[in-house]
Formats: sequence, structure tokens, C-alpha cells
Amino acid sequence: MRIGMIGCLAAVLGAATCNIADAAGFTLTSPDVSKGAFKAEQLFDDFGCTGSNISPELSWSGAPAGAKSFALTIFDSDAPTGSGFWHWVIANIPVNTTSLPKNAGDTKSGLAPKSAIQVRNDYGALGYGDPCPPKGDKPHRYVFTLFAVDMEALPVNADASPAFVGFNPHFHTLAKATFTAHYGY
Repeated sequence: MRIGMIGCLAAVLGAATCNIADAAGFTLTSPDVSKGAFKAEQLFDDFGCTGSNISPELSWSGAPAGAKSFALTIFDSDAPTGSGFWHWVIANIPVNTTSLPKNAGDTKSGLAPKSAIQVRNDYGALGYGDPCPPKGDKPHRYVFTLFAVDMEALPVNADASPAFVGFNPHFHTLAKATFTAHYGY
């Protein structure tokens, strides 16, 4: 469930480049998203879906030296919106954190690290929003991405859009770990 990332970002007008480290040892896993499939409790409870809207437990290891915090996104590029669908964006996770417990995406639960910032998902609620693709649509891909960031805190707050938070790590990413889960009717 890990995919290493080797890449290069071109700086403004190509004047400089920066290298993103090989993330071969950086992994992100979930016992709740087994074999790339969600449990019923991780499904949304609205729009015709009958889940419990509980974010999955996530664990990671092998963060690169120099990491100062983490940012996590769950994105569905298959959503029929023209721009995809953000299910969870949480930034400024302390570097000494190696997991998020089940239901950390519920901002009222107090399970996410105190310094972490959760922004509104594309359902319009703060925190985690479970999968619920339209009935009859093809199964959707939900990409979980954990960014190892070279800053203790990205310059974002809870009022930021998911796309804005997702944009910020790209200029401060040392490595990223990712896996994809699927869900459909």
C-alpha cells in the first residue's frame, strides 16, 4: 500500500528546481481500509448512503529526516464534479505523530493532535467526510496521501479551502506516502 515518489518541482519561470526525496521507506497504511476497500462504518450517512461517517485509523512510518510535520488528504478524482471531491484534509500534524486513531476526523472527538488543522471537506463540514459515490456510477478511487513537510506549520487555518491546503505542501514536501481505496455500488 505504499508508492514511493521521486519527482522534481519547477520553480517560478524554471529559474530553480527542488528535489523531492525518494519515499521508498515512507509508508501509510490502514487496518480499516483492508485490501483497498472501505468498511461500512467508513461510509457517509446521507445522500443515499448508510454508513457511520467514521474516519479510518491510519499509521505511517519511515518519515524522511528533516520532516517537521505532516499533512493528510483524501481525494476522489472520479467524483462527477469536474474538479474531484475532497473527503478529508488535515494539516500541521506534529512530526512525532505516527498514527491517527479511528474517528480522528470528527472534530468534536478530540482524537486528532491538538495542533492539527482540519478544514471543510467538499460536503461542507469540518473534518472527515466518508465516501458516497452516486448510485450507478463506476467505483471511485479514494487516494490517501500523507505529505512529510519541511515546516512545523503550513500557513493555513480552518477557513482555508481543501484545494488551498492541498496546494501548500507541494512546495514543502520532502516525501509522500499514498494508497488508494475503492468504493462503488
